[in-house]
Amino acid sequence: MTSTVTYSGDLRTLATHLQSGSTFETDAPTDNQGKGERFSPTDLIGTSLAACMLTTMAIRAKELEPKIRGAQMETTKIMTAAPRKIGSIVLKFNWPAGTHFTDEEKNRLEEIAWTCPVKESIHPEIKLEVDFNW
Repeated sequence: MTSTVTYSGDLRTLATHLQSGSTFETDAPTDNQGKGERFSPTDLIGTSLAACMLTTMAIRAKELEPKIRGAQMETTKIMTAAPRKIGSIVLKFNWPAGTHFTDEEKNRLEEIAWTCPVKESIHPEIKLEVDFNW
């Protein structure tokens, strides 16, 4: 077992990672009766995609890990109304100031990002837009 998720009330859950004991809460978004004070469950899809892309880049391009360190990704999740589901995820990389990549490094990192396990698990009907911001 990887984790447990407990419903806390008020449209919130508490997720616990069993190996480490670390926790986080989720909250329903304001456009769906929640307070929007925590990540919503659907927010976590885009957030997981961003984390997976960065982590997989660091694993598979180990020699570039120092250049990747400090990179941030902006994530935007866009919902559809009927049925209510994630319609698209927009990601934008922000690299540390002064970081430069060769064309070969850029191509390699893009290929790695587009083949990370979370991306491979996202339904193909969800539109993904990624700005590598080179």
